[in-house]
Amino acid sequence: MLRPSALGDVCRTVPVLASLRRRFPDAVIDWLVQNSYSDAVRCHPALDSVVLFDRASLRGLWRPRAWMALAGWLASLGRAGYDLVFDLQGLGRSGLFSLCTGAPRRVGFRDAREFGWLGANVHVERGERPHTVDQMLRLVESQGVPAIADLRLSPPPESTESWSALRRDLGADGRYAVLAPTSRWRCKQWPAERWAEFAARVLDSCRLERAIVIGAPGEQSQTTWSRAVPRCVDLCGRMRIGESMAAIADAALVVANDSAPLHMAVGLGTPYVGLFGPTDPVRVGPYRGARWVVSSPLEAGEERRRYRARGDDDTLMRRIGVDEVLARAVEACAEPAWFRRVAEGAA
Repeated sequence: MLRPSALGDVCRTVPVLASLRRRFPDAVIDWLVQNSYSDAVRCHPALDSVVLFDRASLRGLWRPRAWMALAGWLASLGRAGYDLVFDLQGLGRSGLFSLCTGAPRRVGFRDAREFGWLGANVHVERGERPHTVDQMLRLVESQGVPAIADLRLSPPPESTESWSALRRDLGADGRYAVLAPTSRWRCKQWPAERWAEFAARVLDSCRLERAIVIGAPGEQSQTTWSRAVPRCVDLCGRMRIGESMAAIADAALVVANDSAPLHMAVGLGTPYVGLFGPTDPVRVGPYRGARWVVSSPLEAGEERRRYRARGDDDTLMRRIGVDEVLARAVEACAEPAWFRRVAEGAA
C-alpha cells in the first residue's frame, strides 16, 4: 500500500488495509507512509509493517550523498518482492514509488496527477462515488477485493500510557472535549473568537469538565485564545500523533476544522463535529458522517474548491455560527454508540 501523506488522508485509508486483510488473511501487507505519520497506523492489527518514507530527505537532493541515499531507498522497494501494489495517493511521487517496487501488478488511478499514472500498469477510473474513501476502495475492488468500511484506528500502546499519565497530571479524569482549531491554511480556520466562545459554552452544554486544545508543533499562535477560557487546557504542540489519538479515543467529543484530528475521531469512534468552509465535505469530510458536519453557507456562484487559492481568506469559515456548532455538539454527545458503529463499519 502506498499512502505516504497527509495525516488525515492516512487515517481515512485504513478501510483499504482492512479490506485487503479480510481478503488475504495470510498475506504480508506493508504500508509505505511518511515517517512522521507512522504512529497513526503502525499498530493496526491488519498491518505487518510500515515502510518509512523520509520526506525531509528530499530537500537536500542537490547533494550527491542525498541522491545516493534516495537511490538506495528506492532500490530497497524493489528488493522487497511485492506481488501487488496499490497507489492510493495518485501523485507523481507515489507513482515513482510504485514503479520502483517492480511488482507485477501495480494498481493506480487512471487520472493520477503529476504523471503518477505512469507508475501503474493497472489503471482504474475513480468512478462516480465522490468520497475519497470510496475512490480508494474502488482500487482494491478492481482486483476482486470486497470493500469493507472498517475505519478503526489503533493508537500505539506507549502513547496511550503517556496520555493517561498526562491526563492525571492535568486533573482531567472526568469527561472532556478535544478541540482542534488549527490548520496550515487560514481559510480553513474557524475564527479564534468563535472558538473561545464555543469552548466556554460547550463545557456546561455537554456536561464536560475540561476542553483539551491540540495542534501540531508550530501552530501554537493559533491557540492563544484558549488561555483566557476557564477549564480549557492548551496542549498545542506538546503531544505526538499517537498521544493525540489516545486523547481523542478517551474524549466525549471532538470538534475540529477540516483536519487530521477529525478523521482520527471517525476511526476511534468518538463523537465529533466537523467545521467546513472552502473544502467539500462530500468528498473529504468524515466518512458517512454528513450529519455531523457544519458547512458554511455559499452565496450564488461560490464553490467549495481550490482552498489553496484562498490563502488567508477566512470569509467562508466566518459564516459558521457558534449556536449552530453548539447544537450539533450536544446532539453528537447524546449518540456515542452511533459513532462506534460507524468506525467498525457496522452502520
